[in-house]
Amino acid sequence: MASKKAASSKGLGRGIEALFSDNGLADNLNEVTAENVQELSLSAIRANPYQPRQTFDNKALKELANSIEKSGVFQPIIVRQPDAKLERYEIIAGERRFRASKLAGKQTIPGIIRTMDEPEMMEVAVLENLQREDLTPLEEAEAYQTLMDKLNLTQAEVSARLGKSRPYIANYIRLLGLPTAIKEMLANEELSMGQARTLLGLKDKRKVVALARRIAKNGMTVRELEKVVAEMNSSKQTKPATPTKKSAYVRASEDQLQEKFGTKVQISNGAAGQGHIEIDYMSNDDLSRILDILGISLD
Repeated sequence: MASKKAASSKGLGRGIEALFSDNGLADNLNEVTAENVQELSLSAIRANPYQPRQTFDNKALKELANSIEKSGVFQPIIVRQPDAKLERYEIIAGERRFRASKLAGKQTIPGIIRTMDEPEMMEVAVLENLQREDLTPLEEAEAYQTLMDKLNLTQAEVSARLGKSRPYIANYIRLLGLPTAIKEMLANEELSMGQARTLLGLKDKRKVVALARRIAKNGMTVRELEKVVAEMNSSKQTKPATPTKKSAYVRASEDQLQEKFGTKVQISNGAAGQGHIEIDYMSNDDLSRILDILGISLD
């Protein structure tokens, strides 16, 4: 069974303050004074509709509820008021405290009301959770996809805003193309992020779920899985390919291209220094992602 991903691999390159320094949003988030903290009715608050985290640790939530029951909420939640005429609020940051307060039987919670439009709210929801480092790989992938869909951003723009490399963003988004059964195994931590990514490279999609179940049952390192996938892909060829020794330059070029495109890339040597480059893609969306990286638009 796959182990939980290390939290250290998911920290953001920059904090919220750096990401939003250009539009003043950081000041909006961080200027907390005693005068603007209010007791808000829990019944008037709803969760952030753009909350990327779909699952909450029940044990940790109960522990927080016990603490709140005894000592109260020390850090106010941050909310916005979509309609100034109605005392209704949406959580920008602090959903765990909100849920735990309800579990503790509280009627109110300290909160700070901020002026924030939906795009800003969506972005902050993603950033806060990424900085907490507790999103699952699929939740993180869906968060990036939501930013792209709702804010009309390219992968390059999401990468720039979040301080992540474009291949990093692309590798997560590719997970959304996995079959439902494999997504469930990934969500249940029966598969690791690395194993799921490697499964994307299997050309015979009819066999991918069976292979994933084999991994979940028997265990397999990513390196072992890469060899299995390579063997399964090679077995589909009608004629065995004649191996050609690649120079260090070609191998290094392949590595750089694979990092850039987030998918398998092969460079074949030909006569007189000629050859060709093969870039794998797994779906039409994946092809569009690669074309976007190349700066090619088919609109």
